Amino acid sequence: MAEPRVPGDDPGTLDLPCGETLHAHDLDMGMREISCDCGDNHAIVVDVHPISRFVPEAIADVLRETIETDDEFPEFSMPHVMGVVMEEFPDEVAVADVAEDGHVGYALVWVTDFDSRRLHEIVVELLVELMDHAASHGDDATASQFEQQMMNFDVEAFVEQYREERNFESEVDTPV
Repeated sequence: MAEPRVPGDDPGTLDLPCGETLHAHDLDMGMREISCDCGDNHAIVVDVHPISRFVPEAIADVLRETIETDDEFPEFSMPHVMGVVMEEFPDEVAVADVAEDGHVGYALVWVTDFDSRRLHEIVVELLVELMDHAASHGDDATASQFEQQMMNFDVEAFVEQYREERNFESEVDTPV
């Protein structure tokens, strides 16, 4: 018989922003979104997801090469991306550290109050801001060129095209 859980007493328990509770054992690495009892869909991200979930690998490579980390992660990766999201939306992201739980296959899991498409847009917006900030520390020509290119950049159109190309509509990419 399953043991009842009290929210917060288990490191794998996520108290979602919508008020519902979810456990990391209810999720797997292939899930990108879940239908919640609250009636909304919530995006799911685990630390082993590549940054290329959100942006092309060439951009992920540039981010890894140019951003120095000073934590336990050897290079810029999904925990950093989700850290930026949490910084902007602290009340809309639940996170669980399940590194000690050998049953799940990942160490960190985030569940957002928004669906996977909206999270994708947010991540792209935040990465563009991060790149803009980095470009501003370079020479004036580079910063100006980047700003010009970003004026014509349509996040929604990019996300739409990228999701189509990446085929994010498989059986594991829809809400469960």
